[in-house]
Amino acid sequence: MSGPQLQLLHLLQLVSPALPVGAFSYSEGLEVLVQQGGITGPVPLKAWLGAELERGAVALEAAALGPLGLALAAWQADPRGTGEAQLRDLDGWLLAQREAPELRAQQRQMGRSLLQLLAELGWPLPGGVCDLGWPAAWAWAGHCLELPQLALLEGYLYGWLANQLSAAVRLVPLGATTGQRLQLELAPVLRRRAEQLLGADPRQLWSGAVGAGLAQLQHGSLYSRLFRS
Repeated sequence: MSGPQLQLLHLLQLVSPALPVGAFSYSEGLEVLVQQGGITGPVPLKAWLGAELERGAVALEAAALGPLGLALAAWQADPRGTGEAQLRDLDGWLLAQREAPELRAQQRQMGRSLLQLLAELGWPLPGGVCDLGWPAAWAWAGHCLELPQLALLEGYLYGWLANQLSAAVRLVPLGATTGQRLQLELAPVLRRRAEQLLGADPRQLWSGAVGAGLAQLQHGSLYSRLFRS
């Protein structure tokens, strides 16, 4: 099997719902928006998801995959060098962009689960480190699987979008066909954002996801909850 074909299969494995990282248990504030009546169907949901792709924290995380991958590669090549310090500085900065404690816990839990899985598959970080967030873990997976940067960004955004739509199918609720239709309609936005974010400096970008941050902060006080965030 040729290189590009194998890379495609590796990317499909990473975005598969069978990846044991627990992504299905999080809504990232979507549950609050549905309960408050802000999202009642496919039209407002599409607008919300499109706005998050354009201006949300997920875009900062996608842009950070390149710098994270470089720091991880430097750390792997020289565990005593500056790679780890650079990695942890950016990892901590990304975590600070998430206002809600539930979201920070989500980032750490999913990151730890993926790093543990990669270690068991033969790709441990130096010293068996697993205390990194989801973007850093995703970048490490891309490095280990030798995925092209654009594909890695697209996969990160795709995984986030697919998980949000899966949550919306259960919460709004949406029919499965409607969820798939929205996935198709948002694919051009996802592709364009991945191209725009490729090579961008995440620290020079901005996030305007105030509504998302407020929804995520309110999730912990919901009387009844299906999701962990």
